[in-house]
Amino acid sequence: MKILVACEESQAVCKAFRVKGHEAYSCDIVMCSGGRPEWHIWSDVRPLLNGGRSFRTCNGEDHYIDRWDMIIAFPPCTYLSKAGSSNLIKDGVMDFARFEKGLEAVKFFNNILSAKCGKIVIENPVPISLFGLPVPSQVIQPYYFGVPVSKMTYLWFKGDVPFLCPTNVVKPQYSFKTFPQFKNSNGKYRQRNRSKTFPEVAEAMALSWG
Repeated sequence: MKILVACEESQAVCKAFRVKGHEAYSCDIVMCSGGRPEWHIWSDVRPLLNGGRSFRTCNGEDHYIDRWDMIIAFPPCTYLSKAGSSNLIKDGVMDFARFEKGLEAVKFFNNILSAKCGKIVIENPVPISLFGLPVPSQVIQPYYFGVPVSKMTYLWFKGDVPFLCPTNVVKPQYSFKTFPQFKNSNGKYRQRNRSKTFPEVAEAMALSWG
């Protein structure tokens, strides 16, 4: 399959599908940190969603995809996540600048979901209900896949996409905030580090969907 992994700089999902023999590409507005620039498109993903155009990967090689067989997307959740709702409304007063950014994020979400692709998956944390995102197709936790962390995550499907099968259900020992890998992540890259897909989850995606 030809797979576009949107909004992924870590390349965890891209690499998991490559292992299965698929032609997968990660795409993000930042440079990849996964060590495979030949599979990364350093670009805004929106012009690529419907296929039918050429693109260049970070190793300078040109490619052309007529249409993607599958899109897996991890759009930014900063302004949509329920975890940030306290920043949207403080002391009963709405931050309208933040609300506008949330609406832009909803538009981006819908752009992905409406792409001309037979199979689409969008992953995000639990969103703020105010923004009216669709009912999720599946709810997962990292501890379904061997990562002892509790962090409810939503998946939205378009097309004939099977449920993501748990691979190694373990007892959660940490919340997302207390997991050492993220608790000690500070500085300008903190949010990016916390948004990276666990390799175990990426492998499950490739196993279920690849």
